[in-house]
Amino acid sequence: MPGILRAADQEPRMSAPEPVPAADPAPQRRCQNCGELLLGEHCYACGQPTKGLVRHFSSIIGDFMDSVFELDSRILRTLGPLLFKPGYLSEEYFAGRRVRYVSPVRLFVFLSIFAFFAAQLSFDIAADQPDAAETKAEAGADQARTRGLRTATTAAEVERIRDEALAEIKKARAESANVPGVAIGLDVAEKSIAAEAARRLREIEESERSGRPLAIAEDDEGKISFNGTPWDAKSNPLEISWFSDGMNRKLNERIGRAEGNIERIQKDPNLLKDAFLSTVPTTLFVVLPLFALLLKIAYVFKRRLYMEHLIVALHSHSFLCASLLLVLLLDALATWTAGAAWISRPLGWIEVALIAWMPIYLLLMQKRVYRQGWIMTTLKYSVLGYCYIVLLSLGAAAALMINLVSI
Repeated sequence: MPGILRAADQEPRMSAPEPVPAADPAPQRRCQNCGELLLGEHCYACGQPTKGLVRHFSSIIGDFMDSVFELDSRILRTLGPLLFKPGYLSEEYFAGRRVRYVSPVRLFVFLSIFAFFAAQLSFDIAADQPDAAETKAEAGADQARTRGLRTATTAAEVERIRDEALAEIKKARAESANVPGVAIGLDVAEKSIAAEAARRLREIEESERSGRPLAIAEDDEGKISFNGTPWDAKSNPLEISWFSDGMNRKLNERIGRAEGNIERIQKDPNLLKDAFLSTVPTTLFVVLPLFALLLKIAYVFKRRLYMEHLIVALHSHSFLCASLLLVLLLDALATWTAGAAWISRPLGWIEVALIAWMPIYLLLMQKRVYRQGWIMTTLKYSVLGYCYIVLLSLGAAAALMINLVSI
């Protein structure tokens, strides 16, 4: 047995396989700020992103465009349904399918800024009126006649200016007999001249009777008046009783600035046009929550959250801005191709169809999102439309007043 054991011991033993060296593990990324292990593009501990500004400028531009405008495949997936599928984007958002589309707020901001910037460039007040110079000359002549009545010192001079003005109005009435709406303006001008002449005759008669010197009216064109007297910061300021002295002072400073801007606008009306259109996106952004509140009231029994109505308002306004942008582009293309009727005419038809599509789209959107019968949907659509026009008119008036002071 010992011999056997020794023989067995002398047999070569099977050696264990040598372990294969493992591949080097992937280097673990750690946050450069706090040192924690990174599991994504942001540190879960301190929130610092992995990308900083010290990198290629082209990648920074790409990130900026993506974060501000989301200019990638999402905008292509968004614009089609926005223009041709009423209510589709809102329903997708409510269903939780949001990442594949541009967010409602960014969509509205992007389209509203571009649409009204294009509106500023698309037309010019003086250029779009072929008879603008003639109209301005006629208006200047009417103002000159009115100032002539106010500065006339004798009854004969007043009567001469009055009769000449009324004769010109009579001639204009005969020449524009077939033009609708002109007669109304001529009637107003005729009554205004007659009233101004009668007032000046009374002043001359009173001066001759009392022996007091006749007052010569100053040129108040472009002046702001209160209680029939031109505004003046010292002699005739506007004072509101429940305002403090400081508030009244600020108010009159604003009035003085507005009066100066009126003279600038009279020389170049495009100043007010450009200033107004530049503030329309802001005005719409203020009106949006109010319109969403109207939707909440109109559909109170639907038990939808206010934010759902706000999403609907954002998508509907984004559609209107996108449609306006397309209308402006089509109008510009039709103008550029005016010499080729086979191109400009179809463009005009598409433009008209797009304008007609706007109210139909909004009605279909309201019907699809809120799922009521046609009678109730049409009724609420009409009431909401009327209320919205009132809101928009108030917002536009406020924007005009602000621009009158700020331009």
